[in-house]
Amino acid sequence: MSEATTGANIAPAQPLYIKRTSKRWLIAAALITAIVALPVLAVIYLAFSPDENIWPHLMSTTLPRYLLTTLKLMLGVGILALGIGLSSAWAVTMCEFPGRKYFEWAMLLPFAVPAYVIAYVYTSLLDYAGPVQSALRAVFGWTSAADYWFPEIRSLEGAILMIGLVLYPYVYLLARAAFLEQSPSLFEVSRSLGHSAISTFFRIVLPIARPAIAVGLSLVMMETLNDFGTVDFFAVQTLTAGLFDTWMNLGNLGGAAQIASVMLVFVLVLVTLERYSRRRQQQFAARDNREPIRRFTMSFPRQMVCVAVCGIPVLLGFAIPGATLATYAIEYFSESWNPDFIQNTLNSLFLSSAAALTTLAIGVTLAYSRRLHNTRGMQVLMRLSSLGYAMPGAVLAVGVIVPLAGFDNWLDSLMRDYFGFSSGLLLSGSAFALIFAYTVRFLAVSAGSVESALQKITPSMDMASRSLGHTPGKTLVKVHLPMLRGTLITAALVVFVDCMKELPATLILRPFNFETLATYVYQFASDEKLFHSALPALIIVVAGIIPIILMSRSISNSRAMN
Repeated sequence: MSEATTGANIAPAQPLYIKRTSKRWLIAAALITAIVALPVLAVIYLAFSPDENIWPHLMSTTLPRYLLTTLKLMLGVGILALGIGLSSAWAVTMCEFPGRKYFEWAMLLPFAVPAYVIAYVYTSLLDYAGPVQSALRAVFGWTSAADYWFPEIRSLEGAILMIGLVLYPYVYLLARAAFLEQSPSLFEVSRSLGHSAISTFFRIVLPIARPAIAVGLSLVMMETLNDFGTVDFFAVQTLTAGLFDTWMNLGNLGGAAQIASVMLVFVLVLVTLERYSRRRQQQFAARDNREPIRRFTMSFPRQMVCVAVCGIPVLLGFAIPGATLATYAIEYFSESWNPDFIQNTLNSLFLSSAAALTTLAIGVTLAYSRRLHNTRGMQVLMRLSSLGYAMPGAVLAVGVIVPLAGFDNWLDSLMRDYFGFSSGLLLSGSAFALIFAYTVRFLAVSAGSVESALQKITPSMDMASRSLGHTPGKTLVKVHLPMLRGTLITAALVVFVDCMKELPATLILRPFNFETLATYVYQFASDEKLFHSALPALIIVVAGIIPIILMSRSISNSRAMN
């Protein structure tokens, strides 16, 4: 009797302890979310209370032009990426043609090339003094630009082509994954009714895959809004270019924040439209979605069409830029390999590695907190923590610099008053600002990946661990992290490569005399010295291929194929 009473008294102790420790995870998640959301709040605050209100001036002069150009750019890139991504995803998934297996992963290769790099390459190739026009003049005997017409690469249309060629993999990736998840029985029914591959695509496949396509297209639009290197090099006056001009050239941070707030409205509209497009669509996995797909057999001319649909984007988006960069890098290797290049490479590796590890640690904390507290409030915290991924880099830079500079100024004033010396710019003038910006921008990548992987681990694993007396923290370290190793490595690699390519935020937040590979390439290209920027640009491209291979394998292994 006494044993039972003792057991009754002791039993509640362990759940109470677990409840207390798990509550700490919730507090940590809330604190992290508040810090991550700080840049967004800073932009909104500064936009509505600037030191100098130039909003009326912007509205009457440059802002309408920025808005119109940005809309044209986003619309053009969206149409191009949608056309390439959908057609190529359908071809490699449902049609049999020569080289299909290679195109499955090759279609993702342009993803490794930053838009500004491909813009620099094609400008050097297609400009008046470039090899293409020089060859045309030599063949046809033309002596000046007045003798012939050639499309201007440095234009809005050129920017649409450059950005579209490297962003279409967003649509391709998600569309192909959606096609692979569909039921083969739908295709069999369509065939029995006499529908062709094209008819099946428009009548059956496309409506079902619409939610995934909408997500891919919204990502394309947001990345287009984020682009600075291409639009700056081509002198296309978008909102991002206007933000840089207002801040860096006019020195008006409040005006830059006001433009940034307009860009945030664009992001909000894109996210709202994406969710609205799939508001009434609910889908469940088909029972036969693991069965091999019977692809359409086609005539030789149609097979060649499929080869062209897949081959031209890879040729223009990766093969030609890659070959050009490799040629320039080899030819000018002795000049490019110098102490500045080595230092800038180390800077990029340090920043990207630090941001990847920080983002991974925070992502695990948020995802595990969601597992411990699967409430509506925690869902809201997860969404708020992902805001940075939707923010353009230039907007994020404005949001980061405001609170960090405010803290530095407060600390400096305190040190001067009480200790008689200046503390300087400890946060806003150091690499910390860049790592913080990268973490906020790419936190959604790691947190989303870890959360998705955690959902696949049965709750009985947690219960078994806790029954052995382990706290939630020990359960995470001893049980979950070993099982998540592959996911963690993949997420860290993706964040690492994204940080290597990030340009707008890096240009604004980098410390004095501190360059990364991205800014190094930008500086040379701005001075029309593409040859010297080829080696660092090539390194960025090669680094981007690693996560592409991992993503391609993940998609291909998601379903048994013929």
